[in-house]
Amino acid sequence: MIGFIVAGLIIGALARLIKPGKQNLGIIATLLLGLVGSVIGGVVANLLGTGDIFELNVIGFVVAVIAAVLLIGTAEALTGRKRS
Repeated sequence: MIGFIVAGLIIGALARLIKPGKQNLGIIATLLLGLVGSVIGGVVANLLGTGDIFELNVIGFVVAVIAAVLLIGTAEALTGRKRS
């Protein structure tokens, strides 16, 4: 469980570094979006037959970071609309 949280935080942090611009997300939001991204990456890797959902592998990690970048963009768009 601790490893899953650490992986989510790392994936979320990498996604925030990759996504251009300033994101108005806290550490909890980064962690949650990274966790969701890692689950998506694990599911895709499982569907491709490269590993289990909870197993760390290259394809799952790359997909997880891409998913987290997309989730951060979506979260930014949704929070930006609420403030307007």
